[in-house]
Amino acid sequence: MIPLQTTELSGLVALAPTLAFGLTALGLLVVDSIEPEASNRGLLAGLSVVGSLLALLATGFVLFATGGEPVRLFGGQLIVDGMSLFFTFIFASVTALVSLASYDYLRDTPYQAEFYALVLLAATGMSLMATSNSFATVFVSLELSSLPSYALVAYLKRNRGSVEAGIKYFLIGALSSAVLAYGISLVYGVTGSLLLPEVASALSGGVGDGLLGVLGIGVLMIVGGVAFKTASVPFHFWAPEAYEGAPAPISAFLSSASKAAGFVVAFRVFVTAFPLEANIGVDWVLAFQVLAFVTMFIGNFAAATQENVKRMLAYSSIGHAGYVLIALGALTGAGDSGFILGAGMLHLVVYGFMNTGAFLFVALVEYWGVGRTFEDYNGLATQAPVACVAMTVFLFSLAGLPIGGGFLSKFFLLMAAVDGGVLLLAAALVINSALSLYYYSRVVRAMWIEDPSTPFDIESYPTGLYAAVVAAAVVTVALLPALGLFSDVAFEAAATLF
Repeated sequence: MIPLQTTELSGLVALAPTLAFGLTALGLLVVDSIEPEASNRGLLAGLSVVGSLLALLATGFVLFATGGEPVRLFGGQLIVDGMSLFFTFIFASVTALVSLASYDYLRDTPYQAEFYALVLLAATGMSLMATSNSFATVFVSLELSSLPSYALVAYLKRNRGSVEAGIKYFLIGALSSAVLAYGISLVYGVTGSLLLPEVASALSGGVGDGLLGVLGIGVLMIVGGVAFKTASVPFHFWAPEAYEGAPAPISAFLSSASKAAGFVVAFRVFVTAFPLEANIGVDWVLAFQVLAFVTMFIGNFAAATQENVKRMLAYSSIGHAGYVLIALGALTGAGDSGFILGAGMLHLVVYGFMNTGAFLFVALVEYWGVGRTFEDYNGLATQAPVACVAMTVFLFSLAGLPIGGGFLSKFFLLMAAVDGGVLLLAAALVINSALSLYYYSRVVRAMWIEDPSTPFDIESYPTGLYAAVVAAAVVTVALLPALGLFSDVAFEAAATLF
């Protein structure tokens, strides 16, 4: 048998997952231009799901063909490797689930072709972010991902909360893009290159004392830009507003796929361009340690005080950003860097299913018009036991109980923190996981134990939403024993950066 790892792929084939997203988005717009007044919901949702699954299959093919070996394109501006394909798998999975669930959620809303096209365009930008090997492509792909996201948050244009959330998200996003661009320009001014490996090469020769401060400021501004995209404290305040105002499937999309896109940029930029041994004027590992610690506590304590389930999930997603930041904060050089970074990647893949599933359950409840508070969820299990079992799986897995892959991914993060010698972050992870169990349990108790405050009947069970919720729950549970399959891929992909 010919070893497929030696197969050389052309640039177009290596970028097949990204092209699948982009071409599907264009196809949706073509369909809409042919029959702009028609509202074939099944066709639009089906095209979006098929395009996402094609991207998923293309990801598997490219990974199998290259064995995760890097394929450099456009003079090194893009790089398709194990890490980029790992994250594209997350984007494609979340996009497929969100598209499937949106079939029912958007039943009475106009401009559905534009909705699905924007979702696919955002996924295209995320996929490009994963392959970006230059500050230029990082910025362009970040904007390609962000601009459709702003419109998607404000998609419910007759809903004041949705429009207000979209405007706030856009304004804060524009500010963070400006900060990121200014930081990139400072780094370019000092190193003379935008390519990440060449930035590292320039830094290896040392930087003059007069420029060290400029470089340090630039690096800190890039940290700020990444912190916004990952909804990390203190750049998190847009997240609860945007997630609460957006259509629930979009909340799932942004809190899972968009967050993962921010992290893949952070992993590649800081590990490749700013190696630990280089003197860049600031200690970015220490900066991420502080961000991880503060983000975990503020996100989880804020989540514990919420009465709105959707808002609670928004704050808990901030807490999970803090967990993943451990993967950067533990890169002290004391442990196995590939294992540490791979632990963060594993948590993101599990988080992609369990957090998306939780938000899609909220979409299901909104479809029924039940309400958003904990009290509104009282007695839901008597009407929808299967969906409530799925929600219970998501919440307990998010808390780290051994009912889903969240248990193992948090265990890997704990071991990564210990391996990196950052025991304070390890302790913070344990404390915050215990705290999260409190507020996640409130939802479970409301669904299964409490009686409804006012009697209600659920008259319909939307097929698409139900299928997406159940599929996410099955994968979340399956990842508990199957995470070993992903772990080797993640650790090997992360190790190639060092």
